[in-house]
Amino acid sequence: MALATAAAFVVAGSGVQATAAQPAGASTEPPVPNLTWSDCQGGFECANADVPLDYRDPQGRTITLAVIRKKASDQGRKKGTLFLQPGGPGNSGVDFVRNNYADLPAALRDSFDVFGYDVRGVARSSQVECWDDATYTKAIREAKGAPGPEAYDNAVRQGAEFDQACQDRAGELRPYVGTGYVARDIDLLRQALGEDRLTYYGRSFGSYIGTVYAAMFPERVRALVLDGAYDPEHYANHPYAYDRPQYLALDGAMSRFLDWCEADQATCGFGDGDPRAAFEKLKADLDANPVPTAGGGQANGYTVVYRLMFNINEGKVIWPSLGEALRKAQQRDTTSFLLRPPSPASYDFLNPNIVVECVDKDYPRNPARLKRQVTTNARLAPLLGPALAYGPPLYDHQHATTCAQWTGDKPSRYDGSFRAEGSAPILVLGTTGDPDTPYQDAIALSRQLDNGRLLTFRAEGHTAFGRSACATDAVTSYLVDGKVPARGTTCADETQPPSSTPKTAPAGTTLGELRNGVNERLDRIGTLR
Repeated sequence: MALATAAAFVVAGSGVQATAAQPAGASTEPPVPNLTWSDCQGGFECANADVPLDYRDPQGRTITLAVIRKKASDQGRKKGTLFLQPGGPGNSGVDFVRNNYADLPAALRDSFDVFGYDVRGVARSSQVECWDDATYTKAIREAKGAPGPEAYDNAVRQGAEFDQACQDRAGELRPYVGTGYVARDIDLLRQALGEDRLTYYGRSFGSYIGTVYAAMFPERVRALVLDGAYDPEHYANHPYAYDRPQYLALDGAMSRFLDWCEADQATCGFGDGDPRAAFEKLKADLDANPVPTAGGGQANGYTVVYRLMFNINEGKVIWPSLGEALRKAQQRDTTSFLLRPPSPASYDFLNPNIVVECVDKDYPRNPARLKRQVTTNARLAPLLGPALAYGPPLYDHQHATTCAQWTGDKPSRYDGSFRAEGSAPILVLGTTGDPDTPYQDAIALSRQLDNGRLLTFRAEGHTAFGRSACATDAVTSYLVDGKVPARGTTCADETQPPSSTPKTAPAGTTLGELRNGVNERLDRIGTLR
């Protein structure tokens, strides 16, 4: 019988390729990608990697992933390749490597080729889009910082509309963007790079990707750092139990910031002695009378909540900047970064953020339970929770109203176990005041792992590496030499609030809003080195 000719074509606008059927008896193992590197400026090399679209058909259609690396200066002494995985889901791994390489400790740059890639459905790797920019802009413009009684029903309606848009515009790709398939992609990339075992740093959602990789391929782990860790069992299989602590953590961080404002009015400058009341009044005032912004946009109470949700991740060092920005918002001063509406760069992040998590998570399809959970979250987190719970499809806190209505096959979802039995030691980092990935999640993950070790950072803000010299040194030593911190290791060296609003980024923070104008989810490691 004549062998079938391998014919490939690109599906328009997707980067997904289809290949002819393989002959009977063909290998069921997916082929290892062939990486052809080319210079992409700044000493970086870039390439494309073709991996199976659906691992149930490993020889079939493929999707092309964009990858990047920067080689260690002394190739004769390097220890291997370090995978860097950003947060999200939705952030570009290519940009993460390019933007953070120079700030990595010298020991990491000397010891490893530093590697990253855009995961399937993100950025250069077939970006998934359900809502276009105009639809997102309209929905966010109509959202409220202090929602009214009709807000829940509106949120459910918008979730259904987002789901339908995903079926219409991304139906070919959306079943295959789950983290189980992402982990399989990483294992093919590991082989393509000639690595026997994986060396990996993942922050925020990148920690969940690393967790799933370790669970699926425990014997292939050399060293994994999971920073800002997820409770994987709750995230994947009990998402309501995952969501509530995240609401409480975010509102807790906002509450502690307002407590500081009340205690240090001279530095904060917001609230006139009662910052909580001032914050509630600000949201309501801006909802009732939005501020016109550049390009015909507008900012209201929801805009302020959206910006606070991401920027409070910087920790105490940004508190004076937040106080100044809130005071300017009171004055309707559009130089306040809290009055800058999300841009299309945000929507590029938010679309895959929702799609990936709707594939990964198993929300019960029970409308009564959905309403009970969402309304309770809003009630228990009164500062920021209502705007997020009843807002349009957005970030982690607002996925339930969309994902509980999700339909279709989820072959790329991974549901456990998460023990990673037999793996090398895995380092888990948790920050006690983390607004995004609650500290108790890091504790839970370290206990679920067969060979996990927890390092605690006593601080406000999201993640630890680069924000704490103590944690950064521990991570570096572990990645380079495999030295695991002693049990119970705690770092307590967070940068404290400056006495005035900083104009440049202090050590341990990026102060993205101040340095870059508007933080559109530019994922940055801190700059202690």
